[in-house]
Amino acid sequence: MKNGRILVIIIILSILLASCDAAEQIQSSDALPTENQISQTSNEDTTTENEDKSVEGESIDGEEEVGGTMKLKIGEETFNVTLADNSSAEALMEMLLNGPISIDMRDYASMEKVGSLATALPRNDEQITAEPGDLILYQGDSLVIYYEPNSWNFTRIGKIDNITTEELKDALGTGDVIVTLSQD
Repeated sequence: MKNGRILVIIIILSILLASCDAAEQIQSSDALPTENQISQTSNEDTTTENEDKSVEGESIDGEEEVGGTMKLKIGEETFNVTLADNSSAEALMEMLLNGPISIDMRDYASMEKVGSLATALPRNDEQITAEPGDLILYQGDSLVIYYEPNSWNFTRIGKIDNITTEELKDALGTGDVIVTLSQD
């Protein structure tokens, strides 16, 4: 009987020790930064690097611009957009060969206007920080115009030329808006 009790005590102690080891491993993995924390740190670094860049027609994050341009009409105002050098911008320009495209856009998160393209374009997603004036392809079939910075994994289509953040916010307004894209 005494041997049976000792055996039970040994088994219980073994289970408790194994549980403590597992708890320590879980706690040490909790000390690792979350994806959100990594993204926030990355955003801070990117924001610092880009603080001196204005909205006015500059390439951001070293992405080359194609020299091609298109027109973007918001209400009665028309803006020039310098296109990024990628297959997404090329595919959008091919769509515009059939005529202008109007997109119903809604405000999202007080930082962007987003609307469906109704057609999927090739994706060239990468982790970037969008700045005011950036035209972004999101999930392959949505066009986004940023008026506040945001970091995420998406494709830059182009950038509105020679516009300040305030001018862009004024043009986009606070509610839904119809945007028309056309060739130069």
